[in-house]
Amino acid sequence: MLLNETSYFGKGAIDEVANEAKKRGFKKALVVTDKDLLKFEVATKVIDVLKAAGLAYEIYDGIVPNPSIQAVQSGVEACKKAEADYIVAIGGGSPIDTAKAIGIIIENPEFSDVISLEGVAETKKTALPILAVPTTSGTAAEVTINYVITDTENHRKFVCVDPHDIPVVAFIDSDMMMGMPKGLCASTGMDALTHAIEGFITKGAWEMSDMLHIKAIEIISHSLRDSVAGDQRGREEMALGQYIAGMGFSNVGLGLVHGMAHPLSAWYNTPHGVACATLLPLIMDFNKENTGEKYREIAIAMGIDGAADMPLSAVRVAAVNAVKQLGIDVGIPQNLTELGMKEEDVEQVAKDAFRDVCTPGNPRDVSLEEIIALYKSML
Repeated sequence: MLLNETSYFGKGAIDEVANEAKKRGFKKALVVTDKDLLKFEVATKVIDVLKAAGLAYEIYDGIVPNPSIQAVQSGVEACKKAEADYIVAIGGGSPIDTAKAIGIIIENPEFSDVISLEGVAETKKTALPILAVPTTSGTAAEVTINYVITDTENHRKFVCVDPHDIPVVAFIDSDMMMGMPKGLCASTGMDALTHAIEGFITKGAWEMSDMLHIKAIEIISHSLRDSVAGDQRGREEMALGQYIAGMGFSNVGLGLVHGMAHPLSAWYNTPHGVACATLLPLIMDFNKENTGEKYREIAIAMGIDGAADMPLSAVRVAAVNAVKQLGIDVGIPQNLTELGMKEEDVEQVAKDAFRDVCTPGNPRDVSLEEIIALYKSML
């Protein structure tokens, strides 16, 4: 399994950023983050660690939600201009995904168009080293070999899968996540649950990934409500749960929830976690006949009374309902109209979902017509 070389967990983990940089002989960092994280003095916590250690750095804050090809290319130029020999990525999925693409292109300039990185790109060199500091409890971008870029001109998101892009060190510090507003905490947390559930039932799942995913489901389902309420312990538990989910799905893939969520973000600029969270119960229900006893294991992990002894058909419904209720409890939209989807767009959005790299991993094979029907059922 592919994981970070090193990870630090718990409050104060970011204090080790400078030590890791020095130990590895790094000279100058490109700090990749977004303007809001600087404005609200979240990213500055890490920058202060670099300053205190006398480490040189320059900042690239041209990050946008659902990171674009243009944002990546601007970041590559910023990295070259800074003459940085490593990247410190601070933020949620957008800054860390952008950092991965920057790091790959710096060492593999033949992919500078960005689009050619789609799918499993045959890069030859490992990315410029990345130290990743997540500020959300959801994407697990700090531990995965995946990143997602948006082709804004063509209303399309594309997934890049590359073992060369994984950050060398991750710093999972719950203090960095305390500034998340409730809505972001909810959507990224449900994204993490989607990773765990999809990774658990994907065609590529096996015993070791199952072990990680079922533990992640247990942690996330028991801590997300408290995390959204602002509880420090809840956010610390969510930080761990989303990382464990990332350890799993990065190695076995995802499924139709992500396949259908990606074009929603590309077409309507819907936050990725919101799109996944809204679709998750629907796709769980669609898949339930193709999952053997796995929904029972999900139900048990979520603490559903009597799940061990229920008839299989009943426990499958109970698992879907528990996930749906969790989404309702943390304020997730329950239809796609709220996300901006229009009925006249459905067929084209569905075509994008059908072609998405995640869709073939779904435990139930799906046709274009079925995807169209699924979207329409949620309008």
